[in-house]
Amino acid sequence: MNDIIEVTGLRKAFGDNEVLRGVDLTAVEGTVTALLGPSGSGKTTVLRSLNVLETPDAGTIRIADASVDFSEPAKDSGTRAQEVRALRARSGMVFQAHNLFPHKTALQNVIEGPVQVQGRGHEEAVADARRLLEQVGLTDRADLYPSQLSGGQQQRVGIARALALKPQVVLLDEPTSALDPELVGEVLGVIRDLAQQGWTLVIVTHEIRFARDVADQVLFLDGGVVAERGGPEVITEPQHERTRQFLRRILEPW
Repeated sequence: MNDIIEVTGLRKAFGDNEVLRGVDLTAVEGTVTALLGPSGSGKTTVLRSLNVLETPDAGTIRIADASVDFSEPAKDSGTRAQEVRALRARSGMVFQAHNLFPHKTALQNVIEGPVQVQGRGHEEAVADARRLLEQVGLTDRADLYPSQLSGGQQQRVGIARALALKPQVVLLDEPTSALDPELVGEVLGVIRDLAQQGWTLVIVTHEIRFARDVADQVLFLDGGVVAERGGPEVITEPQHERTRQFLRRILEPW
């Protein structure tokens, strides 16, 4: 299997705060990568850099056949904008706080990207959206507005919206952090299904047990660097003391 994601030397600073200090990341197509770490470790900045919601100061990002070298100045602003658009087109983003259009129904939220951004036909987009809403268990909620949906249902609409763009990679930024505890399971269930269906996922999460069960690759970030990486054994048998401290604080009692 080929690497569908390749990140080298990723750096990002906000003022004097150097949030990323040379992060490398690769991911094989059809696998799940979990980014773990304490608040401020840089994991969300890595995720947001993958579709250039945050513009890195240096480093190279490749997703499938699209790449941008942020260490080199662009030939011109038009060329860089084109590179960024191509990179963004390879991924779909699921946010913490849903970010649904409040004045649009669930169905309308899902078709917005395919129709307005990708220029797909309305009938085709609606058919795909209904299939995706069925996939996330919301067939009977298609015509409801976000205010009529629970937080978990809104997040499932957000997942369907990301999938509607037919991305090669799905990026999930703490998708359960804004949910009441009783709603977390329904969203994790949908993500688990996506993993089993072979989607390439990169997820920032504090749901450590879920990451242990679903992730093929786990990266533990601390202070803007990857302190430890590997399979689920990073969670079950961490090698670095900083990783062990973080997991003890999150998981005790195990």
